[in-house]
Amino acid sequence: MYREKSNMAKEKEKENVKKSDKYYLEAVPNAEFLIKSIAEQGYTLESAIADLADNSISANCNNIEILVSAEKEPFQVFIGDDGDGMTQEELYSNCRFPSSSPDDARAPLDLGRFGLGMKTASFSQTRKFTILSRQSGAETYKALTWDVDFITETGNWNLIINTEQEIDELLSSYQELSASLNNPLSKFTPNTIIIWFGLYKFESTLNESNRSKALKREMAETVSDHLGIVFHRFIQRSKNKLKIRVNNSLVPPFNPFPEDHKGFRSIEYKQKKFGSDNVRLEGFVLPSIALDEVKTENNIWSTPHKSLIDMEGVYIYRADRLILYGGWNGLIKKFPRLQLARLRVDIGNGVDHLLHLNVAKSAVIIPHDLKEAFEGYIRELTTEATKEYHNRGLRKFPERKKTTELTLFNKIHTNKGPKVELNGDYPLVQSLRESLDTEQEAKFNILLRVLINSVNTIRDSESRPVNYEIVNKVDIDIIANFILTAKELGYENEFIKDHVSANFGLDYSDLPKQITLLME
Repeated sequence: MYREKSNMAKEKEKENVKKSDKYYLEAVPNAEFLIKSIAEQGYTLESAIADLADNSISANCNNIEILVSAEKEPFQVFIGDDGDGMTQEELYSNCRFPSSSPDDARAPLDLGRFGLGMKTASFSQTRKFTILSRQSGAETYKALTWDVDFITETGNWNLIINTEQEIDELLSSYQELSASLNNPLSKFTPNTIIIWFGLYKFESTLNESNRSKALKREMAETVSDHLGIVFHRFIQRSKNKLKIRVNNSLVPPFNPFPEDHKGFRSIEYKQKKFGSDNVRLEGFVLPSIALDEVKTENNIWSTPHKSLIDMEGVYIYRADRLILYGGWNGLIKKFPRLQLARLRVDIGNGVDHLLHLNVAKSAVIIPHDLKEAFEGYIRELTTEATKEYHNRGLRKFPERKKTTELTLFNKIHTNKGPKVELNGDYPLVQSLRESLDTEQEAKFNILLRVLINSVNTIRDSESRPVNYEIVNKVDIDIIANFILTAKELGYENEFIKDHVSANFGLDYSDLPKQITLLME
């Protein structure tokens, strides 16, 4: 319906007739629907909690406490910090949608951007939450509550003002839960506490008997892992170290770039001016021994609940906060042979708008001006990482090499008999490898494997090649590439099976399941 104008409005319109002569419809958004929509911004439980921790760090806290009451439903989550806290006016301002503009100038270490994080992160996990806060040094807390049910009931964007009695009851619940758990934070008194009432993603999607156990495991494993890597620079810094407590445990830092390890090496960094900031790219290659150590107690290469493949890729730091890690952000695909490659990117918070950082701080779009620099550097990094990955080869018996020989093929002795092998040190082979990008090198390795097996078949008096000991991860990588390439070219599964047997020197029964599944 067109909006009916009052006499006062009509008089006002006469005064401003030159400003607008348009008819208009009022389009006030439905508060309930909009809140539910803006909450779906790609948040997981761990990224939502990390977003709230950003606000705590920006408020100069030294300690963050994340506690879960999971014994009965609705579950409750408490996130407390000893930062600067808020006055009543600041609390109201920070509860509004949004509380600031993404275009506002910010301090160098300010981890916020949109002024939406606390609200969208909370609503992504719960339908009701309360913020208690007091300015550092003050005695009494003030509290406001967002409640979707109340918004639906009133039909407006109405915040609930909590009473003193409600505040006292919430503080008491928080203090009792904190005291009942192990490893308390020393001399910790929170100035701000956010309380989530109910976790609808757990309470509506899991069987009732599994919900509490699943939530506790998620907090102990996924959330703790995530906070340990995202905030590792803050936890490891020499002064004013940040401490984060999740239920019974302090979160240990995980540095994905252990530069003091002798086998961990970097390639020459590059720096590019971008907007008002510099973007620094520095690639690192893990030693091949990490492929074995990741399964041992000596593992320093991945978090306790992630694999090397999970950890490969781009790591983007913004004001010391890790905002993106694991995967190549759409620049290239993940691949087993690249799991030793990590690219560290440092940016300031002055280029957020140019990198299109999303509200959840979980995705970045690399702009065209930087994409070419990223892709070129990644090619260089992945070439080095692939070479390191291929250091793990077939087990060979030691033999004395003639330094004066330089032939395309070498004859070696393996535990399954003699074998002809391509000489990787042959100048033309080395030169060709270094000129290939990642995808081209994969195809080159497939061709070499077929060539070597064909040569060995011809040399062998039997009708099938020697079935050499297999399958190490390099072989799996190459064979999988071959199968996928052949299928893309339209070859039938039976033909591919016969070809693998004939040209790779393998019986179908010798292949691991992940390979045979590709031919079904």
